[in-house]
Amino acid sequence: MTFAIATDTSANLPTELLQKDAITVIPFSYFIDEQEFTCLDESGFNGEAYYQMIRAGKRVTTAQINPQRYLEKLTPILARGQDLLFVGMSSGISGSFHCAQMAAAQLREEFPERRICMIDTLGASLGEGILVLKAAELRAQGMSLTGVQHQLMRMRERMYQVFTVDDLMHLRRSGRLSNAAAVVGTVLQIKPLLKGNEKGQIVSFAKLRGRKRAVAALAEKYDALVEHAEEQIVGIAHADCPKDAEALAELLKKNHPPKQILNVVYEPVTGSHVGPGTLALFFLGGEGVRGK
Repeated sequence: MTFAIATDTSANLPTELLQKDAITVIPFSYFIDEQEFTCLDESGFNGEAYYQMIRAGKRVTTAQINPQRYLEKLTPILARGQDLLFVGMSSGISGSFHCAQMAAAQLREEFPERRICMIDTLGASLGEGILVLKAAELRAQGMSLTGVQHQLMRMRERMYQVFTVDDLMHLRRSGRLSNAAAVVGTVLQIKPLLKGNEKGQIVSFAKLRGRKRAVAALAEKYDALVEHAEEQIVGIAHADCPKDAEALAELLKKNHPPKQILNVVYEPVTGSHVGPGTLALFFLGGEGVRGK
């Protein structure tokens, strides 16, 4: 293996895929009643119980992890003589990537003979995870670390990330919604459409009446903006709304069926910010697609 790949739990990838590609994962933390939890094994996460708990009023909080956690996970990789590609959560919604950069600076001093490449995906959930999978695919094909880095930096600009939520309260409370002041609350069954913008920030750009219309609008964005769907892994992430996720998957198959649809439950950290009932779609479009 020419170089190691590491990511964080925000990438939202199934455990079997991480293990198959020998990807190291940095765990993010969340807190319930001041008790700290991490979710390194997605297969053991009961998403239905978790999001029902939040619906019932339980407050989940998160905290930015410090550089030490990155050092603990990444140092052994470099110590065994491997170079490193780290693919991380958007700096537009979290300071975690900055902490990863701080750790990388320290590691470069400690291991000057090793190469460390850092990718800010400007994404979260499968908007990050699909880039991780592409990195593993390119590595398996024999591409160099520099080549993979260049491919992922181009790919992140084409990653369209669009989603709808049941309640904007969670994004507002955690400060994750960049244009919160311009958004009217979700009343009278008005459902917002949100996306990741060019800076990796979350912005609301439309409001639709009714959940069914919002789900259809996600598919419409896909039909309008997707490029070379037949070559893509397209991502769907949901926060305990599996029927909506299945309905969206069927809509995607109608006009531009993708090579594969990866359908996951939102991992608990990002899920606590977007809230129960969130439905998100991740796919590649053309140049400048993040601004559309």
